[in-house]
Amino acid sequence: MANSLQAVRGMNDLLPGETALWQSLEATLRTVLAGYGYQEIRLPLVEKTELFARSIGEVTDIVEKEMYTFADRNGDSLTLRPEGTAGCVRACIEHGLLHNQTQRLWYVGPMFRYEKPQKGRYRQFHQVGAEAYGMVGPDIDAELICLSARLWRQLGIRDVTLQINSLGSSAARAAYRERLVAYLTTRHAELDEDSRRRLHTNPLRVLDSKNPAMTAVIAEAPSLLDHLDPDSQDHFAGLRALLDAAGVAYTMNPRLVRGLDYYCKTVFEWVTDTLGAQGTICAGGRYDGLIAQLGGEAVPGVGFALGLERLAAMLAATGYPATEPPPHVYLILAGEVAQRMGLALAERLRDEVAGLRLRMNCGGGSFKAQFRRADSSGARFALVVGDDELAAKTVSIKPLRAAQTAQLTLPEDQAIAYLQAAMQDGQP
Repeated sequence: MANSLQAVRGMNDLLPGETALWQSLEATLRTVLAGYGYQEIRLPLVEKTELFARSIGEVTDIVEKEMYTFADRNGDSLTLRPEGTAGCVRACIEHGLLHNQTQRLWYVGPMFRYEKPQKGRYRQFHQVGAEAYGMVGPDIDAELICLSARLWRQLGIRDVTLQINSLGSSAARAAYRERLVAYLTTRHAELDEDSRRRLHTNPLRVLDSKNPAMTAVIAEAPSLLDHLDPDSQDHFAGLRALLDAAGVAYTMNPRLVRGLDYYCKTVFEWVTDTLGAQGTICAGGRYDGLIAQLGGEAVPGVGFALGLERLAAMLAATGYPATEPPPHVYLILAGEVAQRMGLALAERLRDEVAGLRLRMNCGGGSFKAQFRRADSSGARFALVVGDDELAAKTVSIKPLRAAQTAQLTLPEDQAIAYLQAAMQDGQP
């Protein structure tokens, strides 16, 4: 229908057939993060626009072209969050979580960027972020990378490669920027439109170009690793030694930069060639100056974010087993009295049989039709309650999946005990 309402372009529904995989993925994430001592923090979807302009950088693509920004009724400029780190830092400063403390925090939820929708890149997308504050050495960088490596193992994901680099200190990066701009200026005729635009605003992003026509220009550019300050060199060497000791394989990519201005020293990405152009599934790094930049104490920070849509796509392609569990029992109600009293029985069963998944027939239907629904639900048992059973305070139990299909009629208390025993034995 031409005039039917549809979701906003690039903002997708997750239907019941898909959510089981997401729930399984999120449960694994929660377990792995808890295993490293990370605590969940829940953040607003909307923040003041100034927060992102100050943290991400006013000349980045995100701030210049991709944010959903609007004025509220008071005339304040607000923005749907395009990433999670800035909001997490703001919350920590506002609530005093960083004063003489270290923190390991994580969050999950939707982010918003006005981009051209394509596979693996949407206008509303979901991220899990992990952030660690108050630790200056490379050990916490290495721990975060090990955490992400463990996650891939838990999920059975193998086709990923870790790339690492160091962006050095802000002073070292400023000196390198001058050399890079001078080099790129000599190759100006070979630059594409995006690179020419970034040349004098955010030249390091030129190194991140995915345009094949830029390959030779980028390959011959001066390397940032050759311009690191001594402290950053030591930090990067320490990170590599820790990863080597932990058995985490990596490749050094001197062209790896991040799209956000706040990064320094360590940056890393986990990439795959199974998702086409959108090959990065997890990325992060260190941002030691961001907290002071946003008005807090000079506290170091490091973190990563991973995209759930891309992870879900990888898992779906591998046949990752994730389906909604069927009900243990389907409650069939036959007769006018049974229809009226069935809800009370269903609630009693849920109260007394721990973990029971019970689907009660609703919407009427003949006895035969209700049995068809019970069978198609995937339930192991059909519980049959008619007016005669109610009068006798009995329940009929018919196995639907077992070879033994004889129907039992038991008093309600014995029926409850039967289901309790079946749950303990793992039968339903």
